[in-house]
Amino acid sequence: MPQLAEKFLPSKLSKIGFIVLALTATGFAALREPLAAAAAASTAGLFLTGMHGNRRRQSMPWPQLRILFFTTLNIALFAALWRGPWALSHWLYALPLITFGFVPAYLATAVTIAGVILVMSSTQWFITLPDRHQMISAFVLSTLLGAILIFLQKYKDRQLKPLRRTDQLTQAASREYLSADLHKEIQRSEREGTHLTAMAIGLDTHLSDTAPDADISAILPRIGRYLHSQLRDFDTYYRMADLQFLAILPCTNTTEAADTAERIRNGLCTLMASHGLKLTVSAGVAGLNIGDDADSLQISASNALRRAQQQGGNRTQTYSNPVPNDIAGTHNSRGAAQ
Repeated sequence: MPQLAEKFLPSKLSKIGFIVLALTATGFAALREPLAAAAAASTAGLFLTGMHGNRRRQSMPWPQLRILFFTTLNIALFAALWRGPWALSHWLYALPLITFGFVPAYLATAVTIAGVILVMSSTQWFITLPDRHQMISAFVLSTLLGAILIFLQKYKDRQLKPLRRTDQLTQAASREYLSADLHKEIQRSEREGTHLTAMAIGLDTHLSDTAPDADISAILPRIGRYLHSQLRDFDTYYRMADLQFLAILPCTNTTEAADTAERIRNGLCTLMASHGLKLTVSAGVAGLNIGDDADSLQISASNALRRAQQQGGNRTQTYSNPVPNDIAGTHNSRGAAQ
């Protein structure tokens, strides 16, 4: 539940912020305040591009739109220092946080420093309003407080990064730890003379174009919980891609791993059917051979999974060392549900 709340709340607040700012921009436009309307509309646009960025929509045109909205916001706010309305200048207090939230840190630092210099010089030389000194002190103070908050957030991220081993959606271990963990298991297997097998599991989404992305994303947490319930305590599983997982099975030979993969695969197919998804699951199994390292064992399991999907999916494929005219494994088990 904490992971779901962490994912849900920012998205919900982004939608509310977008709606409020869009209505604000409409109101300013009706009052014939073009700079205020442009500032509110560009901030709403930043919320919109941020929501799409969180959904893996970093392709065209979202990054370019984000830059456009951010540039428009800066122009509108700094122009208000000279042309008014003066109240719009107080939006500058939130500009450092907005800058660090939507642009890279090195660029945000340069923009913030330039903004502080510009605000201080403009309020000192070009603005004759009595409260300009209050404006300078309040802006500098808010900028310093924003810098402290940003520093603490970056510091917390650096401290917690080594502890973030699990994917928030599926509770699988993060892929960045896969190679290191697999290398340790290979060393232990060679030292103790035990078997070691890697098992890759993936949804056969290429066989069905009818399941919406939203439905698949909703089922991923259940897939993660099911894998956790079916694996042993000393087994580990990782999220390799959006719809693919890899499990490390110590003290397990290839035949035993193939049986485990087939049982898990059938269980996942049943889980899909219970949620109305017409999707099948394939699995690839690769045992540790002489000369294998962490990378080659991952590649072998992935190749076995790819071979199973190329043969129609809904099956378990075991990888073996390639021989002439045989680039995939020899063990092939079809699922009961066709």
